Amino acid sequence: MGWFTSEKLNSLDCLFTDQLQDLYDAEQRLVEALPLMAQAAHRKNLKDAFQMHLRETENHVRRLEQVFQSIGSTAKAKTCQAMKGLVAEGQEAIDAQGDPDVKDAALIAAAQRVEHYEIAAYGTARTFAQRHGKQPAARLLEQTLQEEKAADQKLTEIAETGVNQEAVGAR
Repeated sequence: MGWFTSEKLNSLDCLFTDQLQDLYDAEQRLVEALPLMAQAAHRKNLKDAFQMHLRETENHVRRLEQVFQSIGSTAKAKTCQAMKGLVAEGQEAIDAQGDPDVKDAALIAAAQRVEHYEIAAYGTARTFAQRHGKQPAARLLEQTLQEEKAADQKLTEIAETGVNQEAVGAR
């Protein structure tokens, strides 16, 4: 079916678990992609941001395992088609040739698409946990949501305080 594990979504609990499985796969894909993005980045502050977010993402995987445990479930991933596509687009930026500042701008754009997806996904999962009375899970998901927002803000800051200005001058 694609977006959902099963064709029947009979409860919010089922949907919540499905969303967690999707996020678990998404984060694992990012653990593989972020080192490649860091390696492809030209500017040190962008490399550092990708490396810092890699460490955070590794923690996000562990935190999702805690969420699964808090709801009495085993951590299990299902293919996140959205992240699969976003990582493929990021790979295009990694593989691109050309001006280093323009490439860094492309890497930031790809990374921010990922962050925006994660912000939406974690916000939704947190709300489902709250509505279902799973407060420990909601708190863990909120913590990750705030880190994803901070990562997005950091990327915006890097873009606006150097990369984009330098990319404008590229020919």
